[in-house]
Amino acid sequence: MKENTKTKRDNNSIITFGKILPYLPSLIIRSGGAYLRLKKQAKKGGKVFKKELIKQGIDKKTAEDLAEIYMNSSHFTRNIIKLQNIGN
Repeated sequence: MKENTKTKRDNNSIITFGKILPYLPSLIIRSGGAYLRLKKQAKKGGKVFKKELIKQGIDKKTAEDLAEIYMNSSHFTRNIIKLQNIGN
């Protein structure tokens, strides 16, 4: 009985993967594009952030440090790894 259930589950997994497979290339391209846009916007935002900090009277070194922290928040993979480590 258990073998029959396991076989059905395996077959359902294969069928589900077969249904998803045609969408994978476009999903990967879209995800890559979204990631690159995020990085570009974070870099631009970091520059604007630093410029505004300096304009408000914060010294250049502190402004650079704060802008670096701001831009590090866009490191998607690093943040995912941190979240996984929190769960362990």
